[in-house]
Amino acid sequence: MTRKSALLLLPGLAFLAIGFLVPAVAMLVAPPGEETTAVFARFGEMLTDPYELRIIGRTVTLGLIVTAICVGLGFPIAYLLARSTSRWGGVLLALAIFPLLLSNVVRTFGWLVLLGANGAIGKLLTSTGLADEAPQLLYTPLAIVLGLTQLFLPLAIISCYSAVAQIDPGLDDAARGLGAGRTRTFWTVVVPLALPGVVVAATLVFAGSVTAYTTPYLLGGSGQRMLATQLFSYASVSVDWAAASATALIMTILVFLVSGLSSLAGRKGATT
Repeated sequence: MTRKSALLLLPGLAFLAIGFLVPAVAMLVAPPGEETTAVFARFGEMLTDPYELRIIGRTVTLGLIVTAICVGLGFPIAYLLARSTSRWGGVLLALAIFPLLLSNVVRTFGWLVLLGANGAIGKLLTSTGLADEAPQLLYTPLAIVLGLTQLFLPLAIISCYSAVAQIDPGLDDAARGLGAGRTRTFWTVVVPLALPGVVVAATLVFAGSVTAYTTPYLLGGSGQRMLATQLFSYASVSVDWAAASATALIMTILVFLVSGLSSLAGRKGATT
């Protein structure tokens, strides 16, 4: 990097530090009216409190489930779109990522209509005789997983698509010319080369899942609290800034921990 390039980066870095990093660090370690020692004391209490540990465990578990589903569904879709020779390929890609243009609240309210006691799914189950009465689907972990999967699946698709699109299709033809079938070519050629994009997709989906607020709040209710909804409760209901900062610190550590582990796994996969 030349000196001129470095100078061009300075305004953006200064804006990022002043507008994001400084307030974020201040809220994490020294919120208004609280000392740093109070935040870390509350942080230690949360790691030994069974109630808080259940919330942390629920957040991590649902985040990992949503990540696995989004990557498991998003990568094959991205592969088919990237390898499509149809003139409608661009239209299909636009349709796949179109939900990103809609508000999270709008998409989540759609699940309220579907999963409610008088919603479409409940009526379908009762009308077909599969259930005597509409099951309680709202305010369950299943509802949160469905909502978050719909929320972040387009993000996984576009991240995987960018990785697969950079792989030369001729490599697929070469592998099949050497006797490999489509399945073997997919797993031994495409997946290893696209692994960095898969790692990026998994990191983005997990980070979004563990920090999402609107979807867990609307679909999970108070009975299925996650870290983001607990943070809102501490900051707006009980006004416990030390607990709010400690919760935010836990979320930050989880995101960086999983990001580091996924990057390490991606580097190991690329070297094997």
